[in-house]
Amino acid sequence: MLTAIAACTTSTPRPAPAPTPEPPKPVSTAQAAEVILTAASASLVSGKLAVRPVPDGVRLTGEIGGLSPGPHAIHIHENGDCSAVDASSAGGHFSPGSNPHGRVGQGPHHGGDMDNIHADGEGVAQVDVGAVGVTLGGGAVNDVAGRAVIVHGAADDYVSQPAGNAGKRVACGIIRITR
Repeated sequence: MLTAIAACTTSTPRPAPAPTPEPPKPVSTAQAAEVILTAASASLVSGKLAVRPVPDGVRLTGEIGGLSPGPHAIHIHENGDCSAVDASSAGGHFSPGSNPHGRVGQGPHHGGDMDNIHADGEGVAQVDVGAVGVTLGGGAVNDVAGRAVIVHGAADDYVSQPAGNAGKRVACGIIRITR
């Protein structure tokens, strides 16, 4: 007769590994920047914008003239280069997270996407727009310092890929840190 002996083992449960802390989110190191917009694509559009960091990104304020009355798209683009006559040297929309084009506050969008601006009957737009998920200064992947701001000839539809069907580029300027 064989007797089976079962060995009981008790194991002490291992503690779960400690969660890996998230790296700190990049923060803006600059306090202010400006953008001097000059005409592109044979337009007469020009203007000056102030750029300031805000808790969720950056805010652009100022005035742009020489526009046709109505809505116009404004975006931060990937390259700080306005040398091409049509401002194509600025590249596509700045998108550090490789998101699709969209509207700020309504799902995924490029870091450089902003709401449309509106020119009055005289072709002047009072600008107060924001880009979310970006920083000003510091050199992080989402830093907008040194990148181009483009004003387009038409409104952004916030849907068409990759740029919102916003028409030609009518003005371009570089975000330059001032303090």
